[in-house]
Amino acid sequence: MLRLIGILISVLFAIATAILVWPQFFRLEMTFPIAQLVSSRMLLVVAFLAIAVLAVLLMFARPLRGFAASILIIALLGAGANGVVGAVRGFGLDALPQKSDASIRVLTWNTAGAAVSAETIAKVVRDQQVDIVTLPETSEEVGEQIAIMMRDAGDPMWVHHVNIRPDVPNGPQAWQTTILTSAELGEYAVIDSSTDGSSNTGSVPSAVAMPVSGDGPTIVAVHAVAPRPDAMTRWKSDLAWIADQCPEGDFILAGDFNATVDHMAGLGMDGGTMGRCRDVASNTGNGMVGTWPADLPRLLGAPIDHIMASANWRASGSVVLDDAGGSDHRAVVAQLEPAS
Repeated sequence: MLRLIGILISVLFAIATAILVWPQFFRLEMTFPIAQLVSSRMLLVVAFLAIAVLAVLLMFARPLRGFAASILIIALLGAGANGVVGAVRGFGLDALPQKSDASIRVLTWNTAGAAVSAETIAKVVRDQQVDIVTLPETSEEVGEQIAIMMRDAGDPMWVHHVNIRPDVPNGPQAWQTTILTSAELGEYAVIDSSTDGSSNTGSVPSAVAMPVSGDGPTIVAVHAVAPRPDAMTRWKSDLAWIADQCPEGDFILAGDFNATVDHMAGLGMDGGTMGRCRDVASNTGNGMVGTWPADLPRLLGAPIDHIMASANWRASGSVVLDDAGGSDHRAVVAQLEPAS
């Protein structure tokens, strides 16, 4: 009887391991609690190794030796498979290539409201030579302060903003999203459907800015709701809306997706990660670097903040900044080159 129970547990553990290694195969990547468990593959590696150690200890008990050996093998396979996925996506590179006249740099940073000062953001923008900035949970006032500092530094930027509840004075900054664009890219304007919410993410706002003059890309500053158990339907709807924002054309998506590339498995087309846009970090060696929460080591966090670009652009590099500036999210910077 005990042997049968051991076999049953081993089989169930093998199935669970397969799901956690590649939930996309089972179409469970957006299902609670699988979606939450696979958000950090390196934490899964740690968990599988801990189970392997426990299995080794159980092998000292002769009656449990066969059962423990099977659990050990499955756990090591689970840890190894997740490690291979991590190696393919990248455990972290810390330098961007030299910026050319044709290059553009994009910064995204969920600033957790007023947790990050305008001075800190402006310094990063200057130091990283950023042309496009997307700031979920950042007020228009902070954006204007950054723009003034950039103007005084000789690099003027336009400010664009969406507030999902402008009728509520002093509402939470999670209801706001701010974009800054270099004046060299020309003039931009946020489309009306972003401002009035008729086409937007549901609970926290994204912003779609299109060029009024010049030939720059359409910029989508992304903020999706977090996949809490009571918000799974809204989370899926937000991700589907975001994927729809990158059809054929010239697009850059950047922001807090509250999702990893595993969750996006069914949302890409023609080789894209979301719609036709490709994730920069996982294509430039930083796909496994966690951006949230910032107080966890880089490889144990969840990589949920992304910069993505359409086929008009080639990603030449990315970095995840260590200093979160007081936010619970790390900033991501990417360099893009014209594909032609």
